[in-house]
Amino acid sequence: MGRFAVILPAAGRSSRFGDVKEKKVFADLEGRAVWLHSVGPFLNRDDVCQIILAIAPDDRERFERRFRANVAFLNIQVVDGGAERHDTVARSLEKLTEDVAYVAIHDAARPCLTSELIDDVFAAARRFGAALPGIPVADTLKRVRDDGMILKTVSRAGLRAVQTPQAFRRDWLIAAYERRDRLDATITDDAQLVEALGHACHVVPGSSFNHKITNLEDLRLASLILRTRAGAKVAPAHPFGDEEASWSAVPKVRPEDLFGGPSEELG
Repeated sequence: MGRFAVILPAAGRSSRFGDVKEKKVFADLEGRAVWLHSVGPFLNRDDVCQIILAIAPDDRERFERRFRANVAFLNIQVVDGGAERHDTVARSLEKLTEDVAYVAIHDAARPCLTSELIDDVFAAARRFGAALPGIPVADTLKRVRDDGMILKTVSRAGLRAVQTPQAFRRDWLIAAYERRDRLDATITDDAQLVEALGHACHVVPGSSFNHKITNLEDLRLASLILRTRAGAKVAPAHPFGDEEASWSAVPKVRPEDLFGGPSEELG
């Protein structure tokens, strides 16, 4: 049974995050950096043989200062990313070891992933060659002009909002990235690159809790998800976090915690 490499792109600019002093993947979330939460469910899996974290070259010095011990202990390979996400993944693919049969790509800013969802994606990738999680679109969709006027209502039938991890046969993904410069510039995820080669990608049920952090409100929501996950304890996946974290029991959440109080702000 083929084993997986996991790539976590973390070289983005975080321009929408709202904190000029910190990128979202390095922001504190329940006592440790967001990216450490994101990588945690992949650690110690027998079917994962390589983990690659791709960061911006400008972040290298600060990253080494803060996370050198984490990287060494967790046996994570850190590479320099590129100007765009696809460049970052392409550079990471160049570092794959020979024993990798499948490649999973997971957003470093998606910290609420569960092992169960990884199991589903990996199993489907082995069966179909390519797999990713997705959730049905619940909101009404409108196609809108540049001036804000509605052109039409778009049917939600069959639509899915897709997430990560997205997992693929190694040869399919490498072939897709070798052709990426010849494909449509509007391609926005790895599955779309693979689809452009004519390969079908299978969607497994995702989770609304598998939340991606884009702005500070998302960080707050991720904190609540981690605190309220049934039976879970917020704890580091390693013995020494970026900051101290505790194995304390899950705190009770009040209605005002879920919906926000008038004077509460993110720290």
